[in-house]
Amino acid sequence: MLQSSKRYEKGVEDYLDWAFATRAIGDQISCPCKLCYHRFWHRRDKVFNHLIANGIQPASNTEMNTKGIPDDMDRLIYDTHRDFVENFTNNNEEVGNEPNVEAKKFYKLVEDGKEELYPGCKTFSKLSFLIRLFLLKCIHGLTNNAFSEILDLIRELLPEAKLPKSFNEANKLVKDLGLHYDKIDACRNDCMLYWKDHEADTFCHVCQAPRWKESENQVGNQVTNTSHKVPAKVIWYFPLKPRLQRLYMCSETAELMRWHDEKRDKDELLRHPADGQAWKEFDRLYPNFSSKARNVRLGLASDGFNPFRTMSTQHSTWPVILINYNLPPWLCMKSEFLMLSTLIPGPTSPGNEIDVFLQPLVEELLDLWDYGSDTYDASKNQTFKMHVALRSTTSDFPGYAMLSGWSTKGKFACPYCHYETGYRSLCKSCYLANRRFLDANHPWRYDVKSFDGEKEERTAPSRLTGTEILSLLQNWENKFGKLLPKQNDKDCPWRKFSIFFRLPYWKDNMCRHHLDVMHIEKNICDSVLRTLLDIPGKTKDNYKARLDLQKMGIRKELHLVESDDDRYVFLPKASFSMTKKEKSIFCGVLKKVKLPQGTGSNISRCVQVKEGKISGYKSHDAHIIMQHLLPAAVRKALPKHVALPLIRLSAFFKAICSRVIDPKDLARLQTEISETLCELERIFPPSFFDIMVHLPVHLVEEIKLGGPVCDWWMYSIERYLGKLKSYVKNKSRPEASIANGYFAEECLIFCSRYLHDGAMKRSKASKQTYDEKADRVENESSLFPRTGFPLGRKKKGKKKGSSYSLDSNTKLLAHRYVLFNCPDEKVENYVK
Repeated sequence: MLQSSKRYEKGVEDYLDWAFATRAIGDQISCPCKLCYHRFWHRRDKVFNHLIANGIQPASNTEMNTKGIPDDMDRLIYDTHRDFVENFTNNNEEVGNEPNVEAKKFYKLVEDGKEELYPGCKTFSKLSFLIRLFLLKCIHGLTNNAFSEILDLIRELLPEAKLPKSFNEANKLVKDLGLHYDKIDACRNDCMLYWKDHEADTFCHVCQAPRWKESENQVGNQVTNTSHKVPAKVIWYFPLKPRLQRLYMCSETAELMRWHDEKRDKDELLRHPADGQAWKEFDRLYPNFSSKARNVRLGLASDGFNPFRTMSTQHSTWPVILINYNLPPWLCMKSEFLMLSTLIPGPTSPGNEIDVFLQPLVEELLDLWDYGSDTYDASKNQTFKMHVALRSTTSDFPGYAMLSGWSTKGKFACPYCHYETGYRSLCKSCYLANRRFLDANHPWRYDVKSFDGEKEERTAPSRLTGTEILSLLQNWENKFGKLLPKQNDKDCPWRKFSIFFRLPYWKDNMCRHHLDVMHIEKNICDSVLRTLLDIPGKTKDNYKARLDLQKMGIRKELHLVESDDDRYVFLPKASFSMTKKEKSIFCGVLKKVKLPQGTGSNISRCVQVKEGKISGYKSHDAHIIMQHLLPAAVRKALPKHVALPLIRLSAFFKAICSRVIDPKDLARLQTEISETLCELERIFPPSFFDIMVHLPVHLVEEIKLGGPVCDWWMYSIERYLGKLKSYVKNKSRPEASIANGYFAEECLIFCSRYLHDGAMKRSKASKQTYDEKADRVENESSLFPRTGFPLGRKKKGKKKGSSYSLDSNTKLLAHRYVLFNCPDEKVENYVK
């Protein structure tokens, strides 16, 4: 058909109507003319002119023939290389120019996206099949060798299949869909980065250590031309800007990025960090930033871990992870949306020198705050200027010191109480000033006998503001490097001027560093269990603790008693001490407990009833013990005046861990924890009250400022560290393995958003731990789905469990409990 004929023009118009109705991204489609060959995207008028002037590609190679392919590879390729395509469209009308590296990647992806997996295949292209295969590799943890052998098997089954020969070849193809990361050399003594002005240096300008490792071809400090220069230390930095831009490339995630402003329930309840006072105060101080819902607010988390899965090897790798608080609370802490920013190699912790490794991130955050970044929003089909702010950090308590610069040891260990920390140096560092947080007229303030022998007339200290910290440290000079002498001034709690104060808004953040509830709860659970069970070497009630009581002149009934011949010293029994029988009862409660499916691990394996010991439980196990099991155990084994404060402590942790918190309850919770800690101070010895037992008194203020604890605790971060650990395949290069594993998974998570709904997407995959077919029931209730195993179920290889029968009163209570705790709209309306 002649390209100048009316019939041809009519066919072009019909094709464009179909293409723009089904395949358009914004106001553009991939041009199917003979020159563009679906490599470039244009608007309708330009595509029309190209088809008239150049003619259309034969039907076997056009987009019309690939519409049977369910995965949207065209959109994926376009979004990945949007900048290149738009730049070509705006500035390069001639197609015949020599393509650059970015163009070659784009052309190769387009070719693979259009190429059939084998002749006649209408379901998969070469690219879509490899992406799906990579997804299965990530989901099921297949090794690289297993992946290569699967490719060999498929080629043996389908000799005509156009597949790469090995994993490495396939990885190169898929890698072009991913983002880049930067490797930055660092001083072996953590003094500096070979970055920016120092990029070409060969020696550290602080400690004069050489940049490169010594090799056999190196003579002294001279490196021969034939030697291979290997840097002594390398960090991996994953640029933030392109990773945030990708979240706006997909229309689904772009809408979620505005959830905090457009879809969040604004009913004064605390559901999200946006409901906290810190977020609202930031909005008031920076209205230009807060008025645009697409601006991004981030949190930062960091912790060290051993990548070798063995405790016999000491190695600490420190990843820096960013949390996206624009997302709803059920997504912001999911691993798919956590962003690895910096990977700091071991074998030792960076300590205060972590600021050296945070320089690239802070530099980029500063640039995104001042100038922003042009970003395309797929949900609104427009480009906007994206600005970014860092709102807070979270870590364990030693990590708190590394990120904030405030020492969390010794005389001023509490960052909230700062210079007014209630510290006493006894056999250990003790923090006993819990009565300061009581009401001014509370009678316990004047109870000398039951506490530390002194009246308490001080009020609760107020937290240091960012402006006050700036005035304190305005003349501070940071000196970094492992070889430099450490500052040991006991009267100065500061160890450095935090790098985050380079951000102009950081001083105005009301909650700059969060206390981690997970580690606090775990440490308190350890102290309680070890002291109650009197575990040797672990208990807080020992010989030195009783000497502290004598030194302070309080609780004379617990002072040491010498034998008649002065050869032995006896420790009088305390009110919380348990007999062997009581320990057996206490441990028996934990041993026999049965938890719902997925609630926790097998805690009974950690309990030794005969020995009266509990050990080997993890942080989440401590969470379950503290909030659910400890109240039942102490009620049976301890006297009421000892059990009640521990039950109140459990109830406090359970209350603050709620996903939705009423601000009206915060004052009551503050009073509750203050009185509970004072009650515990009347029962346990002073050595029990280390800094971890003191910190819960500040958690209510943290919630008031930052929202629910589940949006900034470390549980999700610790699980994410476990995923990073699984990436280690080469134990001689653990950090490089983690960087490459994260890079591959990040790419595939992005690709999975372009797969059709029936595909097993990485972000929606879940592993089942029980046989669904065995438990599937017709007409299953949507209110009470059958998940897990019922009590008394016959298990494979075991005898049938005993049956349970409930009396009418217990059945009524159980029925009422289920109704009041069932998250279903119909039931909630019925209860109302």
